[in-house]
Amino acid sequence: MNPKSLPINDILDDVRLHLQQRDELVLQAAPGAGKTTLVPLALLAEPWLKNQKILMLEPRRMAARTSAERMASLLNEKVGETVGYAIRQEKRISPKTRIEVITEGILTRMLQDDPELQGVGLIIFDEFHERNLNTDLGLALSLQARELFREPEKPLKLLVMSATLDGSAVAKLLGDAPQIESKGRMYPVTLQYGKAIKTNESIIDSVVATIEKALIETSGSILVFLPGQGEILQIQKAIQPKVENNVCVLPLYGALPLSSQMQAISPLEENGKYQRKIVLATDIAETSITIPDISTVVDSGLSRQPHFDPVTGMTRLHTRRVSQTSSIQRMGRAGRTQQGHCYRLWSETSQITLEKQTPAEILQADLCPLVLQLLQWGISDCDELQWLDKPPEAAFNQALDLLHALGATQQSPQDTKQVTLSEHGIQMAVFPTHPRLAHMLIRSVQFGCVKHAAALATLLSDKDPLRQYGSDISAKVAVLTGDIPCEKQFNGWYQRSQKQMATFTNYCRSIKVTSTENIESSDITGLLISLAYPDRIAQRRKQSSSKDRNKPSGRYLLSNGRAAGLNENDKLVQHQYLAIAEIGGRAHQRDDSIYAAASLNPDLFTTHLAPLVTSSQQVTWDDEGGRLIAEQQQKISSLVIQSRPLTDIPVEEKRQVLKLLIQQKGLRILPWSENISQWCARIQCLRAQNLIDGDDNQWPDVSDENLLGTLDDWLLPYVDIINKLEDFKKFDLQSCLSHLLPWPLPAKLDELAPITFKVPSGSNIKIDYSHNPPVLAVKLQEMFGCQQTPSIAQSRIKLLVHLLSPARKPLQITQDLEGFWEGSYEQVKKEMKGRYPKHPWPDDPLQALATRYTKHNKSKKS
Repeated sequence: MNPKSLPINDILDDVRLHLQQRDELVLQAAPGAGKTTLVPLALLAEPWLKNQKILMLEPRRMAARTSAERMASLLNEKVGETVGYAIRQEKRISPKTRIEVITEGILTRMLQDDPELQGVGLIIFDEFHERNLNTDLGLALSLQARELFREPEKPLKLLVMSATLDGSAVAKLLGDAPQIESKGRMYPVTLQYGKAIKTNESIIDSVVATIEKALIETSGSILVFLPGQGEILQIQKAIQPKVENNVCVLPLYGALPLSSQMQAISPLEENGKYQRKIVLATDIAETSITIPDISTVVDSGLSRQPHFDPVTGMTRLHTRRVSQTSSIQRMGRAGRTQQGHCYRLWSETSQITLEKQTPAEILQADLCPLVLQLLQWGISDCDELQWLDKPPEAAFNQALDLLHALGATQQSPQDTKQVTLSEHGIQMAVFPTHPRLAHMLIRSVQFGCVKHAAALATLLSDKDPLRQYGSDISAKVAVLTGDIPCEKQFNGWYQRSQKQMATFTNYCRSIKVTSTENIESSDITGLLISLAYPDRIAQRRKQSSSKDRNKPSGRYLLSNGRAAGLNENDKLVQHQYLAIAEIGGRAHQRDDSIYAAASLNPDLFTTHLAPLVTSSQQVTWDDEGGRLIAEQQQKISSLVIQSRPLTDIPVEEKRQVLKLLIQQKGLRILPWSENISQWCARIQCLRAQNLIDGDDNQWPDVSDENLLGTLDDWLLPYVDIINKLEDFKKFDLQSCLSHLLPWPLPAKLDELAPITFKVPSGSNIKIDYSHNPPVLAVKLQEMFGCQQTPSIAQSRIKLLVHLLSPARKPLQITQDLEGFWEGSYEQVKKEMKGRYPKHPWPDDPLQALATRYTKHNKSKKS
């Protein structure tokens, strides 16, 4: 396409004018408008730049390289002259370079090395809407750097460019910067909706069917958006046999070698064999790059995003629906150069329910690399910087905790609340990798295994293609160290990895540590992984089923308390201990999956890994065995690696364990008899009525809730005899509770709330205090002659009388006995007299003799 025809040309004069007047600008331009290539070139000759450089940040390596190549071609130059780029393992820059296209992490390192950024007049943040972690950090540091280190006559200008973003929020962050918008041009794109794919369903069949449909209904090349690498490889395998020879199927995802990525985005004319192509891509293809020849988009509507959990310190992958802005950007890929078509694998009504924008990475990522950079910058409180989205407090604090565990931080001597980098942390911050791996690389110098550590760090810095080795990362390390030959098909990956290894090795050479500790070669991988991931040391669990006891379990418990699993056919399950390098899972999964690990020799716990081991006395209750266990334990966080029984159990610890057991199981674990239950109910009855001879209510609260809450007061001093579940049966619960009722309350209890009530027949009937009011359940015949409702507590509490039939079934429930005799009794007598003829049913019950006997027995008694 002729660059002069691109929509961005319409506003280039406005861009120049605003940057002459202000040091900040926000530019919003639709995908394909030409902002990435034309804006930097248009500003190169501006007087305010004063022959300084322009830095342009791109979120992806491929975008950085292609945009630099495109700008260089427009100047009829080679890359590395006026326009150059710097990405991981590749740099094309010369003294003549005025525009440097870099990935975001490089900007952070440039600022750390030179906060003033001498020789740089403008930083362009391209594709800012992707909101990568390094983008937000780079902008925050740039804002403070220019405020602290740049003179007004030589300002550092900032230009934020994006396809879709909340421009007003960014403008506010930049001091109410002006905003410019380029509408762009897009050919019409017809939309076809389908049946929605659920996030937990396989998408393979639906996507393959839609691609086949698109091949028939459309004529151009097809771009397919998929959640991740796994789906791309599955669909590539499924669709390849179904397409004609003139159609090429190409994958496009971040872990691909750069050469393979470039092949996917190259024009068809570079390979005349093919007339159409199908590009299977992740969201890498949304905005950062342009793929020629595409006129059709198939959108699964899903993306896979890592989500960091600060509670567990682990990142899990979430397959989620795309945002509205992402769906629009994906659709727009079909209308870049001609009229296009978009197949959406969700319903039209679902479109309006999508969230507006994808959450920024800073809100859901592991912040450990960011926090290390902030500490190197000289701040430990993120409030000292200006953020579009402030780092979440929980994730920030978790990162501080991890850095402390790795020995990277220390308290400032001047201010104990101020956290600073230790000497080890200063060394870690220099390494271009995650702090965990930096720590591991530095320690490898001490152990004399730098080559091994460099290979391991390289493997863990990016995805590798060595699937044939499964989860055993030791074999993959051996490929990089040359102990196992690399297959020819992976030569490109191997060469790139060797460059990365060399980079790590060079950094390690700067560490002035003498190698003093020897280690067996078979133990090196497990040791190094344990240093980087001490929270992922794993111990194999026992088989739950007795029939499988002799077969190793594939389930492991991690030192961070999580559970993870291996396939039981995996060779690594033979090992009791593993050091896990890569672990993950999907949302809503109970256990995580182990992707890469190495065996771990437990002998290391007493030597090289001894600093991770803590010793403590543990008193716990074993539910399965129903007994108290007291041990001296050697632990690595949640893992018990060695234990021995304690003969002398600490009394207070034992009491607290039993207290927790009773709180969990409830009071009924104690020998709770009916008499004790009634005793408590009697007290609660009087307590509710505040009945104690004119004094304040002194009746103790013996409700279950209060008893559970006050176990320390009435129970724990007496539980020392309990060591197993059977001991509870011998426990004198009544004696413990009786201490709650001081003198003279026991006598008052018997006086005011007696256990029994003597009825007219002479029987002493038990009162049931578990009801409110208390219940007196008595045969009707035993109450003859009783004119008033029985009561207790000096007649202040009427009992609820259950008048029973001879079969002890309730005939009447009343607190008005006199009213019953005068009213309902006549009807009861009529109904019961014929049913129970052997029992008396007098016409005048108040004058009749109360009895517990039948007529026949009554006459004998008389």
